[in-house]
Amino acid sequence: MELVLEPLKLPSDNERPFVIAGPCSAETEEQVMTTATQLAQKGCHNFRAGVWKPRTKPGGFEGHGEPALVWMKQVHDTTGMLTSTEVATPEHVELCLKYGIDILWIGARTTANPFAMQALADALKGVDVPVFVKNPVNPDLELWIGALERLNQAGVKRLGAIHRGFSSYDQKIYRNTPMWQIPIELKRRYPSLPIICDPSHIGGRRELIAPLCQQAMDLGFEGLIVESHCNPDSAWSDAKQQVTPDVLDYILSLLVIRDERMTTEGISQLRKQIDELDNQLMDLLTKRMRVCREIGQYKKEHNMTVLQTSRYNEILDKRGAQGALCGMAPEFVAKVFESIHEESVRQQIEIINK
Repeated sequence: MELVLEPLKLPSDNERPFVIAGPCSAETEEQVMTTATQLAQKGCHNFRAGVWKPRTKPGGFEGHGEPALVWMKQVHDTTGMLTSTEVATPEHVELCLKYGIDILWIGARTTANPFAMQALADALKGVDVPVFVKNPVNPDLELWIGALERLNQAGVKRLGAIHRGFSSYDQKIYRNTPMWQIPIELKRRYPSLPIICDPSHIGGRRELIAPLCQQAMDLGFEGLIVESHCNPDSAWSDAKQQVTPDVLDYILSLLVIRDERMTTEGISQLRKQIDELDNQLMDLLTKRMRVCREIGQYKKEHNMTVLQTSRYNEILDKRGAQGALCGMAPEFVAKVFESIHEESVRQQIEIINK
């Protein structure tokens, strides 16, 4: 279904990037006000802080709840910044509206739960407030879209998405693997949907925030949501991924913002070359699949199984090495030929079962 969207109408809407900044958690009134004041002095219009903090295991700091909303209201009244926090239950929504929180966001764990998303959508019926939806913990685009659709069907039209990366079991550079192709596909399907990047949760370490911010801008994201704390090393949650307002201001000052609307004659000619090459690729794939179907017919006549593991491994090894020599990542080449092999197997199974 199509999303029926309206502009977010938030401060700095006409600037790129749109930035939401503030600490991971609202720890104390002093910490909230100090951080907010420093951010406001740097020109930040939108303040964030976690009021309820879902932790992976019990025993950690899980937020102050309603008392912290009083501090958030004080931020708004004192600095003029809009305030935002995460909601996970209808009760959270009710309290945020009571204290005049300006922007709500929905966390990755909640996005992954259709029951929770429907409960939030029901709680937001008839409420005109901007809502950002983080991607689910697992790399599932349809689940992400489903969460956005539930809110939209409830009448929430000022919607945005937050890309915070995806969890994986293996040790890796990032806390959450970016998998940029997923938010890119979301943007392709819904060009008018604003997408902002959460480099703090993707990186998990403050030294990764700057390059991730730049990458998000290079990909045309509308904004950023960054964790910023007046004293990050003493933060009660996620200390390693927070930066001071001074550091955040420096990171933002170095960003190169590219104009995605500019199309020069030179790039138009190059795109024509890409189109021609894509047509050639399609012709070659068509020929390859025709040969695969002939092989499928041979296997049927000689009662052979479709899957020949040794041959499949040979293709992956050979083309992976070939790709590396051509300057392509072996992982990329492997994905391409895995997809080609999957389609070849599908077509051969059709022939064998006719």
